[in-house]
Amino acid sequence: MTDQNIETGLGAAPRQDHDWASPAFKANLARRRRKETGLRLLGLSAIGLAFLMLGILLWTLISGGTQAFRQTHVTLDVPVLAELVDPADPSRGNYRAVIQQAMATTFPDAPEDRLRALSGIVSNSAQFVVRDRVVSDPSLVGQVVQIRVPVADTYDQLMKGNVNEASDESMRRLSDADIAAFRELQAQGRISTPLNWALIGNSDSRFPELAGLKGAIIGSFYALLVCFLISFPLGIGAAIYLEEFAPKNRISDIIEVNINNLAAVPSVVFGLLGLAVFLNYLGMPRSAPFVGGLVLALMTLPTIIIATRAALKAVPPSIREAALGVGASKQQVVFGHVLPLAMPGILTGTIIGLAQALGETAPLLLIGMNAFVTAAPATPFDASTALPTQIFIWADSPERGFVSRTSAAILVLLGFLVLMNAIAIYLRNKFERRW
Repeated sequence: MTDQNIETGLGAAPRQDHDWASPAFKANLARRRRKETGLRLLGLSAIGLAFLMLGILLWTLISGGTQAFRQTHVTLDVPVLAELVDPADPSRGNYRAVIQQAMATTFPDAPEDRLRALSGIVSNSAQFVVRDRVVSDPSLVGQVVQIRVPVADTYDQLMKGNVNEASDESMRRLSDADIAAFRELQAQGRISTPLNWALIGNSDSRFPELAGLKGAIIGSFYALLVCFLISFPLGIGAAIYLEEFAPKNRISDIIEVNINNLAAVPSVVFGLLGLAVFLNYLGMPRSAPFVGGLVLALMTLPTIIIATRAALKAVPPSIREAALGVGASKQQVVFGHVLPLAMPGILTGTIIGLAQALGETAPLLLIGMNAFVTAAPATPFDASTALPTQIFIWADSPERGFVSRTSAAILVLLGFLVLMNAIAIYLRNKFERRW
């Protein structure tokens, strides 16, 4: 016996490595791996492109909207002269002339015909601020009142660097003298740029420096409240009946198909329905959040019904069988066992449906919630706008100040949508049962 036979085993042949893969198999395997790599790269490219587009959108909104969160103000010493304001009835004073007198005090060397132009530095609200102060305290007549009011939009844009001072005077709305007067106010320390709380605390205005979202936010709240109070109980009731009690026949199949089709109907169709039925036929008030809530409820109902039925189906049949086995009735099984277990999914679907309704514009435009309303609604039956329609109104305005306010309003709307979706995710993760 040779040494090789001793090492490999008695009478055994030498061990050799064999490649059992044929060339065709290797080529096929390499081709399959190339396709998998290409598909993986394609997916990563799609995700990267989506994040890029989202980043561009957010950067555009943030860079354009941050300016609206600060507002340029000017502090003035306003002499309330007795010859301009009646001490017996301060509401009848000539407060426009009072503001001009304040400018004459601030710019003592300005000629008489220049005071009117200098009064244009402050917003139109300045005269009303002084009037309200004097009406609330008539003893201010004959004294000097210090006020801080927003400047006009053109000067606000100058402060924010949106006016090219080096350009030709005929190419901008502010003359060199106007810019010089504003810079003089800056040198006197009268110009400040605090946070623009008026963006949330004021309602709409035709002056950009005074326009705010208060009316639109309250209008959206009323519309969503009406939408929730109508769509939530009706949607859950319809879903429970269709899923748990309705007989499975052709009629129930037709109803289910139509509910699924309604969920895919464009929102403008619901707006046309609200215009035809609620406004023209029933004579409900135009531009009212109550009517907007009714239209949004019609649009949200299919979403809530579908989400509720899916949540009910997710409850294991063993829950129903166990309850029936101990003698519970069908109604007790559904409302005492199945519905509480399905409630997290129902709430999640409802909040997502309401978030979708919050961002709808077309149905609200058709029922007139894009009207110019300068006061916040006190009830759901008062005329109002909503956040999406307010954005639409501002985006259509020619003034430069509304450009940044449009982006700021979109950021506010996105903030509400993100908050509502975060609440939905929290409820789902906290109360969801895994079977």
